[in-house]
Amino acid sequence: MTEPFPLIEVSGPPHERGRQYGRQAAARIRKGIAHYTAQLARLSLDRDGIASLVRAYTPVIESFDPTHLEEMRGIAAGADVDLADIVLLNARTEILKLAQKPQLRAALAEAEGCTAVAVMPEATEANRLIHAQNWDWKAECSETAIVLHIHCDDAPDILTFTEAGGLARSGMNSAGIALTANYLQSDRDYQRLGVPLVLIRRKVLQQQYLALAMQAVHATRKSAANNMMVSASTPDGQAIVIDFECAPDETFQVHPDRGLLVHANHFVSPVALTKLRDTGLPGSPCSIYRDLRVRDLLTPHIGTIAPQHIKDALFDNFQSPYSVCRPPRPSATSGEGHTASVAMVVMQPALGMMEVCPLPALNREFTIYRVGVDRAATRAAA
Repeated sequence: MTEPFPLIEVSGPPHERGRQYGRQAAARIRKGIAHYTAQLARLSLDRDGIASLVRAYTPVIESFDPTHLEEMRGIAAGADVDLADIVLLNARTEILKLAQKPQLRAALAEAEGCTAVAVMPEATEANRLIHAQNWDWKAECSETAIVLHIHCDDAPDILTFTEAGGLARSGMNSAGIALTANYLQSDRDYQRLGVPLVLIRRKVLQQQYLALAMQAVHATRKSAANNMMVSASTPDGQAIVIDFECAPDETFQVHPDRGLLVHANHFVSPVALTKLRDTGLPGSPCSIYRDLRVRDLLTPHIGTIAPQHIKDALFDNFQSPYSVCRPPRPSATSGEGHTASVAMVVMQPALGMMEVCPLPALNREFTIYRVGVDRAATRAAA
């Protein structure tokens, strides 16, 4: 059996909860730092080069939300590592790309895929929204990821699956707001410096109101394209979900069809495709059929979709290893390391429940993590 991802629980003001986080997750944080710095070193970017890119991002982070930087300082102190290392973990996509190395860009495009799905209450058996994802990235990250539970005094509590040291990846909060994110590429990427995507995701999960969560996605300046699926749901069966295909300077929307919304790693908005060029498909051609596979597997069950139907669809091994559920395989582009579906995350936000399965192509054991549901807040959020 694959080891479950550890649960890290923190509370208090930003620096203190960061310190608690760093202490509890120190080993995984250091392993993640070593992994990314070694990768960058192999591609001729030393610690001075990394530090230079980190310095460029520090004022961007502080301007976006100073509490994020303060929390990172706490994480660094708790784990006894440099602040630059924690910024690297929270801006690793941008730093990998801004290194301006063609082989780096190709490696990232080939490795980081995801397949996300949300099902509206009316399409489910229990009249309850289900929001889920396979996270495809480096297989080694199965040893560096965690589930982080943040107890907040002045905002909803947050439950997020993330790489250790990161502020958020996918997750949900006690107000019933949930988020998953998928890699995209466009011809507009990296023409300006924007807010790291990890921090935008964290900002979404900090919100009590759906409008402000969607504003964080829609209005925040980004360095590169990304896809973010945002939902809000209530215990009494009300819900909404919108998929945001984000270019650095513009955002496009995709909506559910018959209560079902699926997204992989390519632009599908007709408006987006008339205005920009999708440059990610050469590195992730399986994206073209991964979303179709999940949709086709779920469509016969519309009206009675249960969490197990979602899991079965995300376990799909059609055309393995280039499948919805990706087993570890050597990187086809970089030639180093392995890529895999690192985790399957299945959320029922109205219940405050997240199920996570590590390396789902090799393991089918889920661990349940919970966040308390504020019923008044979830009604307001929807």
